[in-house]
Amino acid sequence: MIYAVEEINKSDFLLPNVSIGYRIYDNCASTLSSIRAAMALMNGDEWTAGKSCSGQSAVHAIIGESESSSTIVLARTAGPFRIPVISHSATCECLSNRKEYPSFFRTIASDLYQGRILAHLVKHFGWTWVGAVNSDSDYGNNGMAIFLDAAQVEGVCVEYTVKFHRAEPEKLTKVVDVIRKSTARVIVGFLAHVEMNDLLEQLSLHNITGRQFIGVEAWITADSLVTPTSFSVLGGSLGFAVQKANISGLDDFLIRDFWEREFKCDERNDSMTETASCKENHDLLDLKNYDADVKELRYSNNLYKAIYAVAYSLHSILKCSSSQGCNKTVKVTPWQVVESLKTVNFTIKTGDQVWFDSTGAALAQYEVVNWQRGSDGSIHFKPVGYYDASLPPGQKFFLKTEDIIWSGGKTELPVSVCSESCRPGTRKVLQKGKPVCCYDCIPCAEGEISNSTDSNGCKKCPEEYWSNQNRDACVLKNVEFLSFTEVMGKIFVFFTLFGLLLTLIVATLFLINKDTPLVKANNSELSFLLLFSLTLCFLCSLTFIGRPSEWSCMLRHTAFGITFVLCISCVLGKTIVVLMAFRATLPGSNVMKWFGPAQQRLSVLAFTLIQVVICILWLTINPPFPSKNMNHYKEKIILECALGSAVGFWAVLGYIGLLAALCFILAFLGRKLPDNFNEAKFITFSMLIFCAVWITFIPAYVSSPGKFTVAVEIFAILASSYGLLFCIFAPKCFIIVFKPELNTRKHLMGKT
Repeated sequence: MIYAVEEINKSDFLLPNVSIGYRIYDNCASTLSSIRAAMALMNGDEWTAGKSCSGQSAVHAIIGESESSSTIVLARTAGPFRIPVISHSATCECLSNRKEYPSFFRTIASDLYQGRILAHLVKHFGWTWVGAVNSDSDYGNNGMAIFLDAAQVEGVCVEYTVKFHRAEPEKLTKVVDVIRKSTARVIVGFLAHVEMNDLLEQLSLHNITGRQFIGVEAWITADSLVTPTSFSVLGGSLGFAVQKANISGLDDFLIRDFWEREFKCDERNDSMTETASCKENHDLLDLKNYDADVKELRYSNNLYKAIYAVAYSLHSILKCSSSQGCNKTVKVTPWQVVESLKTVNFTIKTGDQVWFDSTGAALAQYEVVNWQRGSDGSIHFKPVGYYDASLPPGQKFFLKTEDIIWSGGKTELPVSVCSESCRPGTRKVLQKGKPVCCYDCIPCAEGEISNSTDSNGCKKCPEEYWSNQNRDACVLKNVEFLSFTEVMGKIFVFFTLFGLLLTLIVATLFLINKDTPLVKANNSELSFLLLFSLTLCFLCSLTFIGRPSEWSCMLRHTAFGITFVLCISCVLGKTIVVLMAFRATLPGSNVMKWFGPAQQRLSVLAFTLIQVVICILWLTINPPFPSKNMNHYKEKIILECALGSAVGFWAVLGYIGLLAALCFILAFLGRKLPDNFNEAKFITFSMLIFCAVWITFIPAYVSSPGKFTVAVEIFAILASSYGLLFCIFAPKCFIIVFKPELNTRKHLMGKT
């Protein structure tokens, strides 16, 4: 302060022809002494009576205090008199209230910034579980409150918040006990220098180490905390410090003052008079590194700025200029200095710009320092980053993490979490009765994923996607349909072709033996038409295999309906022929003329056309179409043919069932006709199998999921086709091949 005042008084451009004076009080860390000093300065009775050169008030500004609590008292005392109070280190956010402290200024930033940056720093390193200790004072309580609010926004949980005052040793004991029992490995210490020193002593005494301290400007660069045992506790501490500066010329001023006091000399005295010259040789070993801390000034620079702020305010009020000097006739009052301080904006020789914001505080500029041990064993505060509110967003905060040495001398980042991070594929579930940072990791449900660490919830995959095994990505669902390449498809193809081959063999056998009594007696024309329809029935099963398409869906159901009606119509025709033939043998009967070959063909055509009409109406109104069924299986898509109109499908199936039932009834009535080879018996058996297959088909079709629905339908087609083929044609083929002697008219008529 003395150096700044002398420098200003020697200046030719700042307050020319005007000198400023000062009086310094040591409050001895006592708020009461601060009040006494403030009253003395404001009243002026102690030192200004009869000595005022202008008759004006000698106090235009008060520089101080250092601590926030004392500064609050000082600012409230001087506030009613509108005397400006400028502090170089009081950072309590409470002092930003301009209604309560209208004449308060400070050349340091408010703790509003430091508290928020502390929370950001903790979050930056991934620490979500921390402890917090603060001084039980205006500085500590306000600063910690800001940090806690910011920590909550950042998602950082505080395991404990404890505080103590330097005059309360019993509370300090409880604080140490809380720290010892805690699980958080990171401690945020919003402490004044004195409280931090007390806490350090107790932690060292109880050998509590291994905690990573995050500090504030009040103690992070305090040399007095560096002791032989302190590094075991505070080694690796990280925190924000007031930016250091090198005030040129200050080191010479300090050394000169020390030199004159130490050696009882006068540096300006070149003659050997009563006062010895300081240029004589002296043993200077004791002065080694005396000025080593001059280039590490932090709060001193803030004090330097405060003195210059007052000088520039007076310079403005007195309308000073380099050519005309200052107007000494202007009566300077403290409230004028207050108003002038609000608008000052200048740059000191260190390059720092000085101005006050709307709350009377300086711009937030911090240096991030790290407690490290040098190669010589000494402890120093290494700069590892900075925070500068004047820079653009994204550039305000910088940290060189690789230069940081952590607690215990480790280079690896310490971990301080209540629960380990939840990997992708899981979500967090809070533990009952604990903070939000304490949670369990629960795997995402099927069809849901989380692709980030510590996800609060899982999100559902899109409709055609499904979660992978790790539940961290959505993948396309497997598409399933009955294909020709899979085992089931190959089996169906085999039985289809085998049935087709058997049908062709039977047709060939009948064609070769078409003139034999057995073939003639069984209505060879209807038999060949039945074999043709069975060939189509076997072939239509192939339309159900493969990827469904618009044409295949329409073809499979209509082909199935028409071919089976054609088949049943032939069987029905044969049944009617058998019954009519028996009636024709009765005396006086002439029924065969009503059901001859022409009528048989016409009946088959008529029955089949009805089914054709039903199918045409179905395809016209609401035809089957390919669809993606996602209801049966959540993890895969079933490609199938939707029925379109369910009425159309059941009408086709119902018509087939109606003809089959009619055929079965007629065949059953003629099962005991007296021929040796009564075809009605075999038709009865074939219809019995046919009806049994399709009756069991209905519940199986409705309940079968996915591609098994198609498999059930193919099985029903093949089973009923084989049933008709074997029951109707197998006995005839057996006689033709193995018992040709029975293939006679007499045997068929039952006369042998």
